[in-house]
Amino acid sequence: MPFTLIIDIAVAVLLVVTIGYAITLNKRLNRLRKDKKDLEGLARTFGESTLRAEENLNQLRTVAQALDIQMERAQTLRDDIAFLADRGGSTADRLEELVREARDGLGVVPKPASTNVTSVQPRKAPRVEPRGDATEEKVRETDGGIEPRSEAERELLRALRDAG
Repeated sequence: MPFTLIIDIAVAVLLVVTIGYAITLNKRLNRLRKDKKDLEGLARTFGESTLRAEENLNQLRTVAQALDIQMERAQTLRDDIAFLADRGGSTADRLEELVREARDGLGVVPKPASTNVTSVQPRKAPRVEPRGDATEEKVRETDGGIEPRSEAERELLRALRDAG
């Protein structure tokens, strides 16, 4: 066989191999281009997600600052309530001592505390008598005709009577 024919066959085989390799390379390049478009879309979506995350973080910071302010206010109110509770306790102790002194002054002896309460006696309703003027009314207690000057005195006297 002539030498030129062998070379032509070798070149033809190499051309077929090169064409096959070019087809494979073209498929891979097309896949790479498609993947590049997907990657660009993914990068765009990632960028948008990053922006939303930053906005949400800013909102969270704002909410956290507002909560800090509310926590400080709540702490102040808690301290005020604790102070008022302490003051209320000391005022209740003083009032209890005043009631004891008034009870001792009136000669009222408190009833012992009973664990078995069989009946609850309702309070007696005050009697309202009109005065000379129809718009003014004077309240008289039905027990003994005592005429207290203020609501606080009436309550104190009722408490003393109920305790005695």
